[in-house]
Amino acid sequence: MNVADGGSWPFKVTRDQGVTTITLDRAEKLNALTFEIYKELAIFLRRDAKLVADWQFAPNLAGGEPVRFCPGTRAIVITGAGRAFCSGGDVEDIIGQLFEKDLQGLLAFTRMTGDLVRAMREHPAPVVAAINGIAAGAGAIIAMASDLRIASDKGRVSFLFNKVGLAGADMGACHLLPRIVGQGRASELLYLGDVINAEEAHRIGFFNRVVPADALLAEATAIAHRMAEGPHFANTVTKVQLEREMDVSLSAAIEMEAQAQAICMVHPDFREAFDAWTEKRPPRFK
Repeated sequence: MNVADGGSWPFKVTRDQGVTTITLDRAEKLNALTFEIYKELAIFLRRDAKLVADWQFAPNLAGGEPVRFCPGTRAIVITGAGRAFCSGGDVEDIIGQLFEKDLQGLLAFTRMTGDLVRAMREHPAPVVAAINGIAAGAGAIIAMASDLRIASDKGRVSFLFNKVGLAGADMGACHLLPRIVGQGRASELLYLGDVINAEEAHRIGFFNRVVPADALLAEATAIAHRMAEGPHFANTVTKVQLEREMDVSLSAAIEMEAQAQAICMVHPDFREAFDAWTEKRPPRFK
């Protein structure tokens, strides 16, 4: 257990200059997820999002909730302890218990697992997955739900659901995965459930970068710090729009972005970037 931010969490949490790092910490179990970890990880992300969303800059002109600005967490890194990123649901702590549940109990479980993806996508800060080893099942989903995926050369991924007699339609995979690797590649990954290595995952666009194992966390953290030091309000708007524009027409997307960009133009960061350029100095975003 790691005690941080007023809570006791079944994973490690560290914070450094706007970057929050979450480390799944069951190395002996290849960081397999339990019922508790699923639930507590979503709770942590929502609590963190609420803490950083207290100050609202402006209403969202396209409708819905106001665009959020967070003065605390500006980027998140998720990784795993030991030699695995996350091997999925724990066979003993989860899979074995599912056979004792009725359909309503199973539906409550699948809704809970999907809520973790929702919490990741709804957090205003970009999420970087640092994939140090196998990311299988729900581990592959956590990687998928991240904004960027940085892998070591030992990183591997498998959407193995069909290997255990389940559909590839799990935790939003049929919605998000085709948008990352395309419909054809997503179909192959979800129908076959094969393990693909880092080189192949990078080739098809699932991994953004592949680096040597001993450089992984430094690389992922450096990218997170670059985003944390950037214009956070604008980055939040980018994440919101990437999410909302998945299901709208091009015309609607152009109008949404026109309104979003106009809002960014009255934020102090826009002026600061211009002043920094004219004064030949790095910008100091607030």
